[in-house]
Amino acid sequence: MEEVKIGFLGFGNVGTGAYKIIRNNGNDIFLSEGIRLKVAKILVRDVSKKRDAEVEDSILTDKFEEIANDPEISIVAEFMGGVEPARDYVMSCLMNKKTVVTANKELIAKHGMELQTVAKENGVGLYYEASVAGGIPVIKILAESLQANKVGEIMGIINGTTNYILTKMSEEGRDFTDVLKEAQKLGFAEPDPTADIEGYDAMYKISILSSMAFHKKVDVDKIYREGITKITIEDIEYGRELGFAIRLLAIAKKRSNTIEVRVHPTFIPIDHPLAAVRHSFNAVFLKGDAVGNIMLYGRGAGDLPTGSAIVSDIITACHQKDKHRYINFYNDEENSAEKIKFNDDWESEFFVRLTVKDKPGVLAKIAGYFGKYGVSIASVIQKDRGKDAVPLIFVTHQAKELSMKKAISDITKEEDVLMVENIIPVER
Repeated sequence: MEEVKIGFLGFGNVGTGAYKIIRNNGNDIFLSEGIRLKVAKILVRDVSKKRDAEVEDSILTDKFEEIANDPEISIVAEFMGGVEPARDYVMSCLMNKKTVVTANKELIAKHGMELQTVAKENGVGLYYEASVAGGIPVIKILAESLQANKVGEIMGIINGTTNYILTKMSEEGRDFTDVLKEAQKLGFAEPDPTADIEGYDAMYKISILSSMAFHKKVDVDKIYREGITKITIEDIEYGRELGFAIRLLAIAKKRSNTIEVRVHPTFIPIDHPLAAVRHSFNAVFLKGDAVGNIMLYGRGAGDLPTGSAIVSDIITACHQKDKHRYINFYNDEENSAEKIKFNDDWESEFFVRLTVKDKPGVLAKIAGYFGKYGVSIASVIQKDRGKDAVPLIFVTHQAKELSMKKAISDITKEEDVLMVENIIPVER
């Protein structure tokens, strides 16, 4: 029997889930994998705090050194979140020749390449399946199942909080603020929900996925990001009338050596597979040149789903030992010859909702501003005729992002346009 001793950095929701899985499923893991997992030390802030899981007091510590300097601990699982002190702790463990498993998407998105280099230099592994989409094994599929493919597109719902909010708004007709409060009460949203509702969480995750899929490091500052706080019931209802559902999507596309990566609310056709993903569930849509389209669906967060991904990585690391796998990036220092362009002038259809004066010629004026910048109109909805201020909704054909911005800039100056209410990309 091989016993593997593990150190935990942090013991919050996900750490507790991973601990319960190791404790409850340990015998099954041993029978199927031939490995006995043992949590030897857990780093916590307060060793006297009462905890949800039953843990022996002797394995709790508030001293990082007891994990970093213990030669019997070969794998460390990090649950602290954020960049510091997690980065310093992970770096120290890697330099002490301990493999690290983490759920920390911000750390991997911002410092993953740097940490992988240190892991490689020290002959240990860095695993982060749990950093994206909870219990959905999308990292392993990209790393181990789609090697024969050139992945050209990723489109996913990878934040459960925003998907819960948009589902409730769409199905129950409730406004954003009301549903956010409910999500916080139920534990789907944090007391400070900024990372979720403003798209940061999804931005970190699509940085990781696109970097892996395209073998090109996609820094977070190359990603367009927009949250869901401006989405209203009116947008959702007009979108439904046009045959669309709304989701916060993380989108990455690669064409030759050009990459575009973005996170924003998006209208998709009601019959699109991602439109059926409701509440706090996640889904990732992948397109490979050989395999075609694949969609992965499941729980994207939570103690046990994310803990499952952590334990899976621990088991993988145990089997890899001295043969850990590392992601190659064509734009790192060793492979910098290949020119890579990050595109900020991406192309999409657009849903545009305006409030305008109800008078002759307004529609023609607005169409003229769009036409000036090469934006053609696919459909128009004009509502509540006969009132002083009326809604006017456009869906464009495919148009460039920067062309749309120029057209909207001119439209906002038109005296007959009272308000540009919202602009939402459309993907099909």
